[in-house]
Amino acid sequence: MTELHWLPTHTDWRQRLRALPDDPVNAWDKAVALANSRLNFVLTNALDETIHTIFAEAPDNLPTKTVRLAVLGSSTLTHLLPAIRVAGLRRGIWIDTYENDYGQYLQELTDPESELHAFKPTAVLVALDAYHLAAGVTAAMDAGAADAALAEMQDRVREVWRLAREAFKCPILQQAALPVHRPAMGNNEHRLPGSRAWFVSRLNHALRTMAEQDGVDILAVDDRAAMDGVAKWHDAGLWHRSKQEVSPPVAPLYGDLVGRWVAAKQGRSFKCLVLDLDNTVWGGVVGDDGLEGIVVGQGSPLGEAYTAFQDYARELSRRGVILAVCSKNDEANALEPFEKHPDMVLKRGDIACFVANWDNKADNIRAIARELNIGIDSLVFIDDNPFERNLVRQELPMVAVPEVTDDPTDYPIALADAGYFEGLSITDEDRERTAQYQGNKAREALKASVTDLPSYLRGLEMELIWKRFDKIGLQRTVQLINKSNQFNLTTKRYTEEDIIAVMADPDAFGLQLRLTDRFGDNGIIAIIIGRLRENKDLYVDTWLMSCRVLGRQVEPTTLNLICQEAKKLGARRVVGEYIPTKKNGMVKEHYARLGFTVMETDPSGGNVNILDLGSFTPAETFIHVVEG
Repeated sequence: MTELHWLPTHTDWRQRLRALPDDPVNAWDKAVALANSRLNFVLTNALDETIHTIFAEAPDNLPTKTVRLAVLGSSTLTHLLPAIRVAGLRRGIWIDTYENDYGQYLQELTDPESELHAFKPTAVLVALDAYHLAAGVTAAMDAGAADAALAEMQDRVREVWRLAREAFKCPILQQAALPVHRPAMGNNEHRLPGSRAWFVSRLNHALRTMAEQDGVDILAVDDRAAMDGVAKWHDAGLWHRSKQEVSPPVAPLYGDLVGRWVAAKQGRSFKCLVLDLDNTVWGGVVGDDGLEGIVVGQGSPLGEAYTAFQDYARELSRRGVILAVCSKNDEANALEPFEKHPDMVLKRGDIACFVANWDNKADNIRAIARELNIGIDSLVFIDDNPFERNLVRQELPMVAVPEVTDDPTDYPIALADAGYFEGLSITDEDRERTAQYQGNKAREALKASVTDLPSYLRGLEMELIWKRFDKIGLQRTVQLINKSNQFNLTTKRYTEEDIIAVMADPDAFGLQLRLTDRFGDNGIIAIIIGRLRENKDLYVDTWLMSCRVLGRQVEPTTLNLICQEAKKLGARRVVGEYIPTKKNGMVKEHYARLGFTVMETDPSGGNVNILDLGSFTPAETFIHVVEG
């Protein structure tokens, strides 16, 4: 399926599009809503054209970072650019795009006076067509010649990456080659060394290995075409007429694949899947049909479909997606299948937050976000009932609600195709996400059982393990920097290259902090970057922290560490800045609460604060601090 089938259709879509210019104040938010509709190639282009007649550049005060994406390719790519920009719009991100002159990607990369260099991209998509990549490969080649051609092409691609990285110091997305070549031998094509089809397959495997080594991400259009059918993605007639490798009808999906990567780079992938239960996780209504009457498990096609959906949800959980339940049910009835039904794949322990009552689902979803302490725009809600889906879309437009049928076979397909949980890496902490939230519940139970805060904090038996940035924790460090929004004083976003530069800078330090207690490991809960200025002020460039550990004395304990490391660099004062965004208002008074003196404020609500290290006394806390 190459259409955006997980998005809803709106009968008044064109009318709403025409009305956009009449309300420029709210045009961006309304355009985001229009982008989150099921769009074809024509509608995508119409929305892109309209939004660019209203806005010459990115609107002010967007909570996201504007992206300048250079699309470097060897074929015609112009028809894909509106879909990429609309995919950004769908996620609230303004994307400016640049396309090299036809076939001139290498020349523009190597020419510092080129328009590409003047564009100064903050991200690069390398989209080389399969005909270009396999040029010169013929069936007459023996294995040695084919291997040499493959090695040469790998070197050429790697040179493109090197040039782009050296010139622009930005993330790179490499498009996999589409499998457009016809087999010359048949089922055993791999036995023909010079087969172009086999060459492209080998190259795609090599690209992934190279990408892992070089810190490049892959746009897996080959995998997508394998699911949809290559004919949906590539029209040989269009290639001969206009050198369009990717067919225009599939442009909205292509753009969305790119948009997911852009959003993931900014930490804007979704974090939590909220599940309805009756006729979503199992067939039937447990309150009416009873435990024995619900449909799940082996023995019927429908039961197996529900089991398959549960299995997919559990797989998401195992890679770090939080699972929650939002069901209109008596809680005891809703819990019973998780605890007693032998065919349930999902168990109560897989669910980080379980809400079952008769309140409306929009209010319950708000409650889930509060309990998990994550942004409500981090939630995906799946429900078989169109009334409930539309209610949540209307009341909570920031929540993703995939459009599904009443056939449970569609549910994992919708979630996978939508790419809500697009990831760029996986860490051990991602795998332990549910256990961390279960630990939070145990901590709250302890808090409720004691009569005073000091007793609670002492009873947690906390240990803060800190260490400098290192390559082992590099992925997790970058992940946190790019997805933390609420407790984030400056909301600066950095790449792996930026963090490696901090590690190498003798006048800077980067700290990663892990918190453990009697209930388990909270994982890496804070990231600090300090930079020594020429006047011997230590500027706190980045201070971000997980909201899960608020109120446990982590903030003053972290300040103790900052001051300790600042003194090692010869600093006399610590300078802490608050740069306001739409999401970080909770830390506006952070430095003042820690004893800093406010030196500057600005009309936007920001502030600059100073702490004299000569008079600083470390705070006493209930946290035992050790260096890792």
